[in-house]
Order: sequence, then C-alpha cells, then structure tokens
Amino acid sequence: MTPTYETRLPFFVYGTLRPGEPNHDVHLRGNVTTEVPARLAGALLYEGPGYPYLVEEPEGGPVRGELIAAHPAAYERLLAGLDVLEHYAPGDPRNLYERVEREVTLLDGTAARAWVYVAAPSVAARLRASGAVIGGGDWASFRARR
Repeated sequence: MTPTYETRLPFFVYGTLRPGEPNHDVHLRGNVTTEVPARLAGALLYEGPGYPYLVEEPEGGPVRGELIAAHPAAYERLLAGLDVLEHYAPGDPRNLYERVEREVTLLDGTAARAWVYVAAPSVAARLRASGAVIGGGDWASFRARR
C-alpha cells in the first residue's frame, strides 16, 4: 500500500517516541488518545546513534513498542512532524526511514494495522552487514542496561 496522508492509521513506536523516552513528550504528549503495548513480528532492532533502527527480517522479532492513536484534530500535524523526525519524505533516496503499513499485535492477541518507520533500504543493508542487533527487540530495556 502506498502511504498517504488520508490513511489515518495509528503508529507503532519502538524507540525514542515510547513513553519515558526523549521524543515522547516533544511529539506525542497532548496529541494522542491511546498508547497501548504492542509487538511487531518479522523485524529486528539495530543500534543507531542514540536511537534504534527497525529492520524487517522474516524470522526476526518480536520488536516491542506501543501502538499510539492520534487525536483526530492533531493527526495531520503529528504525521507530518513524525515524518520530519524520522527523516522520511515519500520517494526521497536520502531517507533514513520509510513509513510503511504493517500489522502489529496487542498483548491480548488483537491485530491492528499501523504506520511503522522502518530503516530505508540503504540503511537496512548497511545494518545487516555490520550493525549491532538489540537483543530482545526492546529499546527501553536496552537503554536501561546501558
């Protein structure tokens, strides 16, 4: 599916946008209606320069995070702000991340579609070749151990 601003999906956040992380309050506080724990199968987290990268790997995961739903009045502004934060612009070869629609699973087993920022292809290739995987797929636990 081609990402469009008309598709009002929730977001799966797994790094610095999670509660207690530095970008949560800056971008999400006051702009969301719900935040619930969720997991994404088929992916690995890699260490980045102060933030993680999610790389899709069929046998990887799960990656732990939260599914967040934006306030309807804040949705367009939040989506645009997250695209800037994640260095994503549709079709730009310099992207660090790509925004893709994926299925995540809530802790009760319910499936939901969400926007997920995944490492752009060139970044993912570099990480697969020489990156450091974050064991357990949980950025919060990784940061707590450091």
